Amino acid sequence: MIELELLGPRAHGEALGQAQLKATAEDFQVDEVLDIPLAGEGEHLWLWVEKRELNTEEAARRIARAAGVPLRVVSYAGLKDRQALTRQWFSLHLPGKADPDLSAAENANLRILKSERHKRKLQRGAHSANGFTLRLTRLAADRQALDVRLKRLAEAGVPNYFGLQRFGHGGGNVVDARDFAERKELPVQRNLRSRLLSAGRSFLFNRVLAERVAAGTWNQAQVGDLLAFTDSRSFFAAGEAECVDPRLAQLDLHPTGPLWGAGPSPAAGGTQALEHGVAQAEQALCHWLAEAGLAHERRILRLPIGGLTWHYPEPDVLQLEFVLPAGCFATAVVRELVDLLPAGQTENPCAF
Repeated sequence: MIELELLGPRAHGEALGQAQLKATAEDFQVDEVLDIPLAGEGEHLWLWVEKRELNTEEAARRIARAAGVPLRVVSYAGLKDRQALTRQWFSLHLPGKADPDLSAAENANLRILKSERHKRKLQRGAHSANGFTLRLTRLAADRQALDVRLKRLAEAGVPNYFGLQRFGHGGGNVVDARDFAERKELPVQRNLRSRLLSAGRSFLFNRVLAERVAAGTWNQAQVGDLLAFTDSRSFFAAGEAECVDPRLAQLDLHPTGPLWGAGPSPAAGGTQALEHGVAQAEQALCHWLAEAGLAHERRILRLPIGGLTWHYPEPDVLQLEFVLPAGCFATAVVRELVDLLPAGQTENPCAF
């Protein structure tokens, strides 16, 4: 599968040039934003962990081994990239136990920065946002054009596409999801099942969003839309009054797209027709997701970029800093700026 099939058209014009992302782990830094005051006591030990070139599940296994506890008692709020420098929270359920010696978990790839007790475990999705520091290296693009585009992104947001990493190498996760859907089967292995269901849902959402971007309506409320606030999982129907709500222009309120599950889309009018058309083209996949027990949910189509700043520490390096809601992809921002060079490419054919 090619990128355009998995994602969709850009909203702010063609790429302005090329650059490399993730030449080193430090080029892609993520800090989890978790607005939960810790009690300082309780059965759960919370850990603030820095990891480099290590995914979240691998880090959880390493912590469990060092603590001498089953993996199931280790919790985390969200999955973070492997090829990155990330800082995120984990928790261990340790009823009646002292804090374990976790030094065996630490090495050059994992450091425990602090620990504190709390009365509850860390729940999935508990973090409100992620802060990003990205370095685009070997940059070949006009700086003035980049500055104009970045100001536009800060004002208007970007399409909230799921990133390519959700779909596996070459879109393999979507291929596998379709295969299971056609056979009306679910993977037995829990992690694989979760990954393929997520990939299938994400692919369908991106198809709807791509249609809205092509039509120029991804950032506009229409009668029949379902609207949601940036940090809310609830949604409500848009009538004529809701379509002129000033919070839409303030990037606080957004139209949404479907995360497929049981039942028809609760949207109406043209929005329902568009979503139905996507579902008709992928009937087996939609039915498979519903039969897996997933409920119909919504995701905002427009991604607001919090606190976006940038500078050029070197002539061919652009550093970006911004905050995105949990579950959203930094690559959706980068994609509206430049094309990314394939890993390992040593020459940039584009010069400005």
